[in-house]
Amino acid sequence: MVQKNSDNHFDVLIVGAGISGIGSAHHLKEQCPSKTFCILEGLESFGGTWLMHKYPGIRSDSDMFSFGYRFKPWTGKPVASGAEILNYLNEVIQDSQLEEHIRYSHKILSANWCNQKKLWTLTAINKVTDEEIRFTSNFLWMCQGYYKHSEGYTPEWPDMGKYQGTIVHPQTWPEDLDYQGKKVVIIGSGATAATLAPKLAEDCEHVTVLQRSPTYFLPRDNESLLANQLRDLDVDDAVVHDIVRRSVLKDQRDIVNLSEKEPELVKQELLNGVKSILGEDYDIDKHFTPKYRPWRQRIAVVPGGDLFHGIKAGKASMVTDEIEGFTEKGLQLKSGENLEADIIVTATGFNLCVLGDIEFSVDGELQDFSKALSYRGIMYTGLPNMAWVMGYFRAAWTLRVDLIGDFVCRLLNHMDKKSAKVVTPVVPEEDRDMKLLPWSDPKDFNPSYLTRSMHLLPKRGEKPEWQLTQDFWSEREELPKVDLDDAAFEYEYQ
Repeated sequence: MVQKNSDNHFDVLIVGAGISGIGSAHHLKEQCPSKTFCILEGLESFGGTWLMHKYPGIRSDSDMFSFGYRFKPWTGKPVASGAEILNYLNEVIQDSQLEEHIRYSHKILSANWCNQKKLWTLTAINKVTDEEIRFTSNFLWMCQGYYKHSEGYTPEWPDMGKYQGTIVHPQTWPEDLDYQGKKVVIIGSGATAATLAPKLAEDCEHVTVLQRSPTYFLPRDNESLLANQLRDLDVDDAVVHDIVRRSVLKDQRDIVNLSEKEPELVKQELLNGVKSILGEDYDIDKHFTPKYRPWRQRIAVVPGGDLFHGIKAGKASMVTDEIEGFTEKGLQLKSGENLEADIIVTATGFNLCVLGDIEFSVDGELQDFSKALSYRGIMYTGLPNMAWVMGYFRAAWTLRVDLIGDFVCRLLNHMDKKSAKVVTPVVPEEDRDMKLLPWSDPKDFNPSYLTRSMHLLPKRGEKPEWQLTQDFWSEREELPKVDLDDAAFEYEYQ
């Protein structure tokens, strides 16, 4: 049964009630108070990643002074648990009175733009009632994230069917999984593996982290001395948040710049941090020295250096090798070594999906996003009245949620002033011979989940405005100055 209801029309539809959707809704309500809006969320509650991921020890891999919103002070420790982040998001929802605008358990099947009506029509399934419901809106704000919640990425290794133990992906962690006293192997070298290993080591017999190649980590105390000092002086939380945020962002900018200019210096500093815990005799070169320069992939913070202290205490160990295949009792490695395990955790990343794997069409004609061109990684050629929140990978994702929130709200207000009904990004005539490039430059940023799915993503152009930059520090200056009457914006008035 299809439900048709005039109450299902809104000025703006926001897709996703995770960290992007909640932040975007706050900005819309603050900066465009006359706009009606609705947030459609496929899960049963808010939080997105922080609701879905239930593996032991889940936490942020960057500090909350930059991962938190600029408008909502963070008052806890720099690296937060998943539960603390959910609580923070709940406070934003309550403070901004967003709850009445959210419709949970609504899985979106398709989105169609009608040029005649100048409307988006979204078809969704209410997963509680099984009703098919249609929503219409003048503007569509995609905040659904960038990976599939339903399944994580697990490579196919030989003889996986032979294994007699339990294989689990962190993204779909069973709540009843018993790892007490068990031998656990975690396959992976990223932030998830570094988070899981010390937590599991508290209760299991032993944890082995098996990686094909090393990654960079930053062990540091989970304290902000600057925040503590300001709080001791009874400085208001909002002021503390702003000052510490500025300090963190300056440090991040300096490190990113230094990583490009003097990569060996940054590399040695990162390795020295690991060596300070594991000691001179540990094989840092083999297990913690990547082949790429710092910041070509994300650097995860390890609060208190817990992963390395677990290794030092003998509760956890690192193995750098490749998998030959599975055996009944564990893994056969290419070096000839066998790893026995009761549980194998495939912390091997996720599957990127473009715009929530929703079927997009214009006047009923299906759209191929890989053929679209990205305007600043926010809007896309051929798609009217639509924005997509794609955050930063190098810096905190949420920094771009705030910047795009400002940009979209400014665009909506500009359209109202012009009495424009439609805006579509178009390549100006003088730039139509511009060379088209992949979504991102692998020499600049090349995590596996991105390189695996590059063919699905929109293109970028040679000119800066047709690219998604990973540079928050330039974007925070440039986006507010974008001329919304530039030739890159085509408006319709009827």
